[in-house]
Amino acid sequence: MSGPDDLQEPLLEKLSGTPESASKGTVSISKKRKRGVIEQGAKKAAKKTKAKKFAGEEDELDIDAGINRAFSHMDNQLLADYVAQRTRKYESDLSSIELEDKHIPANAIQDTTSWDKPRTLDSLPGFLEKFSGNSTKLWAASKKNGAPHTIIVTAAGLRAADIAREVRKFQTKGATVAKLFAKHIKLQESINFLKTTRTGIAVGTPQRLKALMDDGALQIDRLERIVVDASHIDQKKRGILDMKETQVPLIVWLGQQEFREKYTAKSGGIQLLFY
Repeated sequence: MSGPDDLQEPLLEKLSGTPESASKGTVSISKKRKRGVIEQGAKKAAKKTKAKKFAGEEDELDIDAGINRAFSHMDNQLLADYVAQRTRKYESDLSSIELEDKHIPANAIQDTTSWDKPRTLDSLPGFLEKFSGNSTKLWAASKKNGAPHTIIVTAAGLRAADIAREVRKFQTKGATVAKLFAKHIKLQESINFLKTTRTGIAVGTPQRLKALMDDGALQIDRLERIVVDASHIDQKKRGILDMKETQVPLIVWLGQQEFREKYTAKSGGIQLLFY
């Protein structure tokens, strides 16, 4: 016959949920699961925080000024992450290897968070002056035709025309500001212009800039900086990185091997700036 003690042990096992012999293993598994849950929660929280920064909350969008202020808070790492996130969104059919080929690393992007003025059109010349450093003067130009030291890339022709007018303060008799976009300007006209004109600053859209480089009319051997017009938004609150039709061509253009080799070069390199 079973005594009181014999009945007590199975009852304790039933209450505890496991035999005593397995309790140590269960505690170990439980700790591992708990640790995994904590780590997973931390990762989700970090992603959520970063996504919040990426999202460009409504209070960061200034419709009157036409800018997304979120970009002024993004250092080079956040910008690299944001650009990569948009690439994954708009080119979801790409493999991980193809996405990696399109990735622009953080060390290729210059941190411009020290610029404390609104990133509006009228502040652009001052931004260029601050970050041009001791390199070629903005109003200078190479003796070689079609070889700018600065290229400003933006989403649309009308915006490019506005930028060209704003940076015309750097134009001189021997250094013309080049307007390189499709709006009312035929490709052959741009080719002829570059082949016959010395230019210091060029302003254009990704597709037209790529076409002109492929043709050989736009030379980049004197190029010192690329400025992406990232903060500007249209009436629909969209910027160059917020539309597939502009973001994809932009990343194709920025990711060309000729540029990649110079983004991180210690000398003779190219600055990549997001305004």
